[in-house]
Amino acid sequence: MPPTRPRTGTRSSFRTPRPRSTTGRTTALRRRPVANSAITLPGPRPLPAGLPREWYVRHNRQIKAMRIAIALLNSGIYTRQQAGDPLIRVTAEAIGVHPPSATTCHLVRTLLPDARGLAA
Repeated sequence: MPPTRPRTGTRSSFRTPRPRSTTGRTTALRRRPVANSAITLPGPRPLPAGLPREWYVRHNRQIKAMRIAIALLNSGIYTRQQAGDPLIRVTAEAIGVHPPSATTCHLVRTLLPDARGLAA
């Protein structure tokens, strides 16, 4: 059996990594920037046939109010007396919804229970 070298505790036996080449394959994989003028956004889509525009406006307002009401409930606001317009607008901004109108804020409060209904 050949004699073994005593271990000294140094890491000289490990190889140091070679520096990566900046030429070759890596340059071919870089993405070229796209000009902003080439990007076109789609135009406004027409509403589905069958229902008047007011129905869609009301429906989208109800969905928005429900999302805000759920966020308020998750954050600890349990009654409509606790939810003022500024708080509703801050919550909408926090969840990524456009600032609600006064009508939508009123609708959010109607979705929350009244303080009298929570008495046990």
